[in-house]
Amino acid sequence: MQIRDKEDNQSEDYILQDNKKTKFGVFFILIVLVILAAAVAMTGVYFDIW
Repeated sequence: MQIRDKEDNQSEDYILQDNKKTKFGVFFILIVLVILAAAVAMTGVYFDIW
């Protein structure tokens, strides 16, 4: 999987493009994963598993 360059006009071969939507999507997914990991860790502490 490749990231599309701004100079490349053939966009149909690329899934990830260098634009605002892709950057927002990646940032949003990373934030959600961090929140989920923190929730799992806090649950473990709350129930005295850790």
